[in-house]
Amino acid sequence: MNIKIADLEFEPFVAADEIEKRVRVIGAQLNVDFKHTTPIIVGVLNGSFIFIADLIKQITIPCEVTFTKLASYYGGTSSTRKVREDIDLSVDIEGRDVILIEDIVESGNTLHYLLDKLAVRKPKSVTVCTLLLKPAALDHKIDELKYVGFEIENDFVIGYGLDYQELGRNLKEIYRKV
Repeated sequence: MNIKIADLEFEPFVAADEIEKRVRVIGAQLNVDFKHTTPIIVGVLNGSFIFIADLIKQITIPCEVTFTKLASYYGGTSSTRKVREDIDLSVDIEGRDVILIEDIVESGNTLHYLLDKLAVRKPKSVTVCTLLLKPAALDHKIDELKYVGFEIENDFVIGYGLDYQELGRNLKEIYRKV
């Protein structure tokens, strides 16, 4: 069933049970790949908050969790390509394994900005995990991107943390613009 958010119509795209299954798989992969370390998991707000909450419940290895907040959309349906940093990291990551959790990687501009910013803090490693990836929209090659929930076309999507004009984040499913 289609829904209306603000002035746009959206159709169902990824069902809640599909998301749940994929989150379990990614959590299991992280448990195996980081079993000999205590990573710092960095959620990129606002969009990743539901994904990271569900993902962290699947992680059984010792880990720390913190957040940063960046923005490049400002309420529209496309990135402005200008990154605004609202909240910086408050923990020392030097010599630590860092797992960045993103809601969506499109152009890679915001992620590229964040990776450059983290590199000067000398982490042992940085690995990126994203719920959604739009390969056709990528402007930057991101070697650190190792975990992807779903590859999607270059559609505008909302739900499961993703928004349109700050609305729709609370939807259990992912919807795409009609």
